[in-house]
Amino acid sequence: MAEHGPPMVIDVHTPVSSFAIIYSDAEDSLQTIFTKLTQKAFTELHGKPVRAGYVKYEWNNSFYNLDDDTDFSVFAWRLKSSSLGHDSSLVMFLRDPEAPLPPSTEYRNASFYMFRPRPISSPPLGHDGVSVRSGKSRRSGTKEHKPEDDGVPNFKKEFEQFHSENGVRTIVGSIGPVNNVRMLLKSGYRYVYISRKFAIKHEFIPRDAAPGHYGYNGLVNLGKWPITVGRTRSTHSVYLSEETHFDVILGRSFVEHRQIKFDPVDPTDVVCQDTGEKIDCEIVILRDGRGQIVLVS
Repeated sequence: MAEHGPPMVIDVHTPVSSFAIIYSDAEDSLQTIFTKLTQKAFTELHGKPVRAGYVKYEWNNSFYNLDDDTDFSVFAWRLKSSSLGHDSSLVMFLRDPEAPLPPSTEYRNASFYMFRPRPISSPPLGHDGVSVRSGKSRRSGTKEHKPEDDGVPNFKKEFEQFHSENGVRTIVGSIGPVNNVRMLLKSGYRYVYISRKFAIKHEFIPRDAAPGHYGYNGLVNLGKWPITVGRTRSTHSVYLSEETHFDVILGRSFVEHRQIKFDPVDPTDVVCQDTGEKIDCEIVILRDGRGQIVLVS
C-alpha cells in the first residue's frame, strides 16, 4: 500500500488576488484541484469553472501547465518531493485565459508571474571577471582560469546559448471553430498560415488532399477565417503552410492589424494596442530528436 504524506498548503496567485488551498496526496485528483480553485475564485472568475488552460505552477524557477491527468501525475510527484525535503517549493497560478489582464492603472498582484518585477541586470563582466564599468583590472598571482576543453567548438556553444535565450513567442487562441490552439507569433512571416496536418484534421481542406494540390504548387489562400486572441476576434486571410512545428503561424498581417507591441527586454510582454490588453505569451525553444535546436526563421 502506497504511503501518503500529510496534507500540504499550496499558495495560489491570480492577477488580482492570492489565497491558499489544501492538497492531500491521498484524496486529491486533477478534478478536485479544479473544484477547489473554482470555489476559491468564484467571484473573480464570474462563476466559470476552472478547466484546462487556467492553471500553471512554478517549480525550480520554471513554469508548467496543469491541464490533464499526465500533467497532474508530474505535479503530484513534485509535491511529494517537496514534502520529503526537496529544496524547491511549488506555487500555483490561476487565470481565465479568455479574460483581459488588469491594466497598469488598476491593481495588479505582484506575486502573479506575469506581474513580477524584472530583475536588475548586473554590469557586464569582462573576460577576466571584472566589471567593464569599473575599468579596473584584476591583479592576482593566480593563473587565469581556462574552461575545460569538452570537444565542443566555441561557436557551437555560443550558438546554443544564444538560441536557448531567444526562443519563439507562442500564444493560445482560436481559429475558426478550433479553440485552444498554440500559435507561433512571428512578424517575419507575411500572412497567417495553418499547417497541412492541422488543416486536414480540422477540415479546412479535404482529407484526401493529395500532393500537387492545396499548396504543393504554390501559396494557396484558404479564405478568410476569424481568429480570437485574448478577448478580441478579428478576421484574416489564411494560407496553407508546410510548416510542421506549429499548427498556426500569426505573421505580419496579424501583428499589424492588432497593433501588437513587443517589449525588446521581456519577450513575454506582448500587448495588443488596438484594445490595450496584454496577451499571455510563452517562449518555446524547439529541439529535434537529437536535442539539437531547431531554428524557426
